[in-house]
Amino acid sequence: MQFKKLSSGHWLVLLVTLLLTTPIWVLVSFLFVPSNDNWTHLAGTLLPEYIANSIWLMLGVSFGTLILGIPAAWLISHYDFKFRRIFQWALLLPLAMPAYIIAYTYTGLLAFEGPVQTELRQHYGFGVSQWFPEIRSLGGAILMFSLVLYPYVYLLARGAFSSQGEAIFHVSRTLGVSPTQSFFRVALPMARPAIIAGLSLALMETLADFGTVQYFGVDTFTTGIFRTWTGLGDTKTTAQLSVLLLVFVLILMLVEYWSRNRAKYFSNFQHSKNPPSKIHLHGIKAGLAIAFLSLPILLGFVIPSGQLLYWSYHTAEQGISLHFFELIWNSFSLAFIAALVTLMLALLLAYSRRMIPHPILTPTLRIATLGYAVPGTIIAVAVMIPFTWIDNQLDAWMRDQFDISTGLLLSGTLIALIFAYSFRFLSIALQTLDSGLGQIKPSMDQSARTLGASHWSLLSRIHLPLLKSSLLIATILVFVEVLKELPTTLIMRPFNFDTLAVNAYELAADEQLADAGLPALLIVLTGIIPVIILSKLIDSKGRP
Repeated sequence: MQFKKLSSGHWLVLLVTLLLTTPIWVLVSFLFVPSNDNWTHLAGTLLPEYIANSIWLMLGVSFGTLILGIPAAWLISHYDFKFRRIFQWALLLPLAMPAYIIAYTYTGLLAFEGPVQTELRQHYGFGVSQWFPEIRSLGGAILMFSLVLYPYVYLLARGAFSSQGEAIFHVSRTLGVSPTQSFFRVALPMARPAIIAGLSLALMETLADFGTVQYFGVDTFTTGIFRTWTGLGDTKTTAQLSVLLLVFVLILMLVEYWSRNRAKYFSNFQHSKNPPSKIHLHGIKAGLAIAFLSLPILLGFVIPSGQLLYWSYHTAEQGISLHFFELIWNSFSLAFIAALVTLMLALLLAYSRRMIPHPILTPTLRIATLGYAVPGTIIAVAVMIPFTWIDNQLDAWMRDQFDISTGLLLSGTLIALIFAYSFRFLSIALQTLDSGLGQIKPSMDQSARTLGASHWSLLSRIHLPLLKSSLLIATILVFVEVLKELPTTLIMRPFNFDTLAVNAYELAADEQLADAGLPALLIVLTGIIPVIILSKLIDSKGRP
């Protein structure tokens, strides 16, 4: 097979991908650097705890998200009962609640000085606090993650259950299989690839979290990386610890990729079948279904949102100040700029793959979209290492040549932060634009090219007008993700530059939970926008 010659457009895509992923390759290069005393001390003391806690977190979150997500998906896709259509989209609402924010709200509710324990002590005495579970613990962190991450499992499992043909269940019934047995022996095994994919996404978010585990005092890789970077200032040990966390993430990525490939074994059989007819539930069965589906919505969104509203109402007078509006401006302007930069990069890569296809572009773009699977803490460290080196080299050269100091021109400004965001969230924008471009028939491109239209004319006069909704959705999704992002912003933000997420984290760390309510509430309200978009996209696809 003859290899196609690379054009200037192909080289541009390769260059952009190389620049975006350079920090990761720099990070991996530290594997070949000899370890120092800090690493030796870390490996003999804290590293086993980091590994053990991370594994326990993954196991606990796996159990929690599966218990909440799979039954909810089965009830929504196979049964009909009152309020079903409301539950169908309401089960996605916890996605708008970042894990670190729900951790703050439940700490305020369930801690020793919180209203729940205070009320119990008034009725049953101080002995209550001896048996009342400690929310700021490993178990509490598992509960918080499960409540906000189960929608990943629910969403993919629901799609898999809905696409299973009705004939499959008729055949199982003729073989004497009961409805309950058909779930465990037919539906669940067929949906397993989708469930594993959803679970992998939830576990990636768990490994990437910093705010929740830091606030709850659970030592994991992300807290260790942050402390080593900010406390010891040891680049080498921080990089090697980050690479070790990357191994965990890589394993999850391979599992998720394997699951998507496994799903292809079932697609052809299911595609031609009608979706299963829904079983109507009445009476106590309908009541139990409604109660079960209400539980994760209540615990994962309604109660935390109510607590944030309560705090915001009581602190609004002193909370809404010039500083608060400065935080809003910093957060929204930063998120908007990062979203635009990411969108332009995604448009370049997606449009290049469509207009100048080449076998090398598929693996190249796959590498470019790895950032979303990489924890923000790692990306922050990976970007800071080369950017700091460039700053030092440039500063030394300017001092030598012109006796001028450039200072932290890259690593100390928003340039490095926006670069990190672009790599982190490129996958979201690229997948959205790919989906939009996929709906434009190639025949339109061919017709325009025969009339002498250039690539730029084709993009500006045909594709961009048709991609308006995809461009808007991609911008909103990246905007909200940047707004919620904590570890990357916390490590890389310039001096005296705070955002809503950083402000909420710092106030909570200082035990000023009520004051953290207002910035946290604004983040959650903004986070509802992607949930609404996702719900509408699902409805537009006609899924039952």
